[in-house]
Amino acid sequence: MNYFSYFSEIEDTFIRRRGKYLMLSPIDWALIESWKERGVPLHVALRGIEHAFDSHDAKKQKRTVKTLLYCQEEVEAQYTEWLESRVGSHDVDARPEDDDRAPFPRAAVLRHLEQSLADITKLAHEQKAKQDELTEALERASALLSEIRNDYESAAQPDSRKLEESLTGIERMLDDAMRLVINEHDLGMMTAEIESQLKPYKRHMDKTAFAQTRDHLLRKRVREKFGLPRLSLFFI
Repeated sequence: MNYFSYFSEIEDTFIRRRGKYLMLSPIDWALIESWKERGVPLHVALRGIEHAFDSHDAKKQKRTVKTLLYCQEEVEAQYTEWLESRVGSHDVDARPEDDDRAPFPRAAVLRHLEQSLADITKLAHEQKAKQDELTEALERASALLSEIRNDYESAAQPDSRKLEESLTGIERMLDDAMRLVINEHDLGMMTAEIESQLKPYKRHMDKTAFAQTRDHLLRKRVREKFGLPRLSLFFI
C-alpha cells in the first residue's frame, strides 16, 4: 500500500459512508498524515471510520458528519487496541496456534483469508479489461485483504471481532461498486423477483424489516451474479 493509496482509501471510505461527496479539509488531510506518520495501519484506520459511522447511524437524532475529525476518537481507540494485540507478536511462544477464547481457530481464519484473497485477486484480473468501478474496488479489496491477512497472522492476540468488522467494510465497498456497474434491467428483474418471493410475508413484517430483508436478499443475488465470495468469518 503506497503513500498515496493510504490517503485515497481513507478519503473514499469517509465519502462513501457519509453518503454525499465532500471535499476533505486541510485539517482532515493533516489528520490522515498524522495517522500515516504514526504507523496506524490502513485497515485499522478504515475500521475506525466504519465503526464511527455505524455508531452515528444508530442514533435517532444525528447531525450531518462534515469532517473526518468526527472519526478521530474511534480511529485512536482502534489503534490503541491494535497496538495491544501486537504485544508479544515477535515471540513465537507468545503466539499460540489456537486461543480457547477465539470463536475461530487461527489456522481456519488464515485459510479463509488466503482463499478470499485468491478469489478476489482472480476476479480483479478477470474484470481488469472493463476498467470500471468494480475493477478498482476489487483491486483495492485485494490490497487490503493482503494487509489484513499478514496482520492477523503475526498478531500475538488476534481479535476475530475486529477482523470481522474490517471484512464487513470491504464487503460494503464491493457491494456499492457492484450496484454501480450492474445492468439496470438485471437489477430490476432481481428486485421484482425478490419482492414477489417476499409478498406472502409482507403483511406480517413492518416496513423497516421488510426493506432490510429485501435489501439483504438483493445484495446476495448481486454477489452471486458477479461471483463474489463472502468475506465474513461466518462463511468459514
